Amino acid sequence: MGNVSSPLVKAIEQTWSAIQRRHGDVPEVVVTLASGTSPRGMKLGHFAADRWVRGEAAIHELFIGGEGLARGGVGTLGTLVHEAAHAAAAARGIQDTSRQGRYHNKRFKEIAESFGLALEHDPSIGWSTTTVPDATAARYAAEIRRLDAAITAHRRAEIIGGGGRAKTNNGKAAVCSCGRKIRASLAVLDAGPILCGICGDEFEAEAA
Repeated sequence: MGNVSSPLVKAIEQTWSAIQRRHGDVPEVVVTLASGTSPRGMKLGHFAADRWVRGEAAIHELFIGGEGLARGGVGTLGTLVHEAAHAAAAARGIQDTSRQGRYHNKRFKEIAESFGLALEHDPSIGWSTTTVPDATAARYAAEIRRLDAAITAHRRAEIIGGGGRAKTNNGKAAVCSCGRKIRASLAVLDAGPILCGICGDEFEAEAA
């Protein structure tokens, strides 16, 4: 059996370059592959600004979850274009998400649609559910073929949970920009933005 990861990373990088040629403000990235399984569900990918350093210059990170590769070239293209929309938002100084990057707002929707994606709204994560229309798939036909040829394996999904840890009803602390704190259940925080009556900003769940 030949090398699995090198052709895959190369195909992802070539696809990212193709997206950059069509959208000039999409920046350079370092591609990483790992597990997308988490307690919150499956992560197909993420864009994270300034996570790598080359000399004195910062480079952004593009993460691709290995489980999502099971969707093939079209699905992987959708993830790459989705993350490229986040990258363009960062380059333009646009805040396109909230709730620690989980909730995708209408500004993200506008950018992602301009990049050729179709978006559906989810109450918990906003305008994040992504599909690739036929016209966009045709535009990236060469890249999809390259991805399909390179995806010779994908990561098995894991089941997280059990472990005997008791659930708690104490909720989670959230803070706004003026420093006020509230405590609410994750279900309440995920249901939609909670705005501060003083500063008008959204309460963000504090990191664990």
